[in-house]
Amino acid sequence: MDKKRLRRYNRMILAILSIILLSSVVTFAEGEGNVYIIPLEGEVGPAMEQFVAGSVSTALEDPDTQGIIFTIDTYGGRVDSAENISGMIIDIPVKTASFVTPRAISAGVLLTISADYVTMAPGSNIGSAETIPDTEKALSAWTGELRSVAQEKGRDPELVAAMADKRIAIQDVVEEGELLNLTAAEALHLELSDYTARGISEVLAVMELSNANTVELEISRAVRIAQVLTSSLVAPLLLSLGMIGLIVEVMTAGFGVGGTMSLIAFSLYFGGSILAGNTGMAVILVFLAAIALLLIEAMAPGFGIAGLGGLVLIIVSVVMASSTTGVAVVSLVVAFLMSIIALILIIKHAPKSSYFDRLTLGIKMTSDSGYISTERREDLVGKKGIVTSYLRPSGTVEVDGERIDAVSEGIYLEAGTNVQVIRMEGRRIVVKKMD
Repeated sequence: MDKKRLRRYNRMILAILSIILLSSVVTFAEGEGNVYIIPLEGEVGPAMEQFVAGSVSTALEDPDTQGIIFTIDTYGGRVDSAENISGMIIDIPVKTASFVTPRAISAGVLLTISADYVTMAPGSNIGSAETIPDTEKALSAWTGELRSVAQEKGRDPELVAAMADKRIAIQDVVEEGELLNLTAAEALHLELSDYTARGISEVLAVMELSNANTVELEISRAVRIAQVLTSSLVAPLLLSLGMIGLIVEVMTAGFGVGGTMSLIAFSLYFGGSILAGNTGMAVILVFLAAIALLLIEAMAPGFGIAGLGGLVLIIVSVVMASSTTGVAVVSLVVAFLMSIIALILIIKHAPKSSYFDRLTLGIKMTSDSGYISTERREDLVGKKGIVTSYLRPSGTVEVDGERIDAVSEGIYLEAGTNVQVIRMEGRRIVVKKMD
């Protein structure tokens, strides 16, 4: 073989080797891909649900995505949101892993076992997944969901169910009457988890994606605010404060503390629902219509169509702002109970409170306007008069031609109603409607 032909042959071999090497490099690079890290922190609820939906969508839109890791740190939350998030995780077409750091309590158990791989940080724990309220129907449905997901992912369904149902006893693991709660070491020993990982790099190794690039997603400030405002504790409290403030405002003259408290509470309640993605601006329009009807009713007491319509629209707006009808019912029941208690306290103590007196009197009642002092007017007890302005429960009555500041016994009295002075409470004149 001459030198010219030999050089040509060597160049051909070198070209072939270069192509093979380049192909290997490209294949290796493609094999690395990206792994997205999605944090599941705080209360499990509508806000977390919307965050997970958006984050998973972002990850799957990336053609280089090879896997998703969910870092879990939660004391639990709502069952409906946990079930929805679990469904999203199960349906992900790429590899998924959960990394408990440092806790997966209650609803967090379902999120953890929904992934293909379960890993836990040293010192972390998982369990205590009992429902609240602990009714037979709710517990049965919840444990059924836990068992189903555990079986689908190859986990011990009885072990997972024991975290929610204290009636389940497992020899050498948990006794009857106790909820199962496992440390990272115990979960690994019982094969509930696949690995005790000290960081994301070890989780990637478990997923066989050690060479992948990681993309960390962060929970936005708006989502964190929405988590707080839509939580199972704060949302009913805001609704209750809104209704109590509305009651106080209707019962007092002018826009004051009650109206301000109601406006702030309702704004936070509906604002949180909008941020969490439960509803849109339509709910605000419905609520404003409810307030308008209640104001009309306040200007013409004697509970009628306007008042009833206002209450109905408030209920409708709350249902619209809730993720489920069940959640709306719970929030409304809590709010109405607290409002009733507040109303009873107002009726009982307001006439004796100097602070309430400052809230109810929006104008100065001077002698130039025809008013007279009510200091110890014992001479008026037993006398009859007529209401000259709505008593809600404070207002004015006319007795023997004199306009006097007075209060009713906690009920609305329209202008023109015949009343009788029944007693003095300090400097307050208390009247009742005459039959």
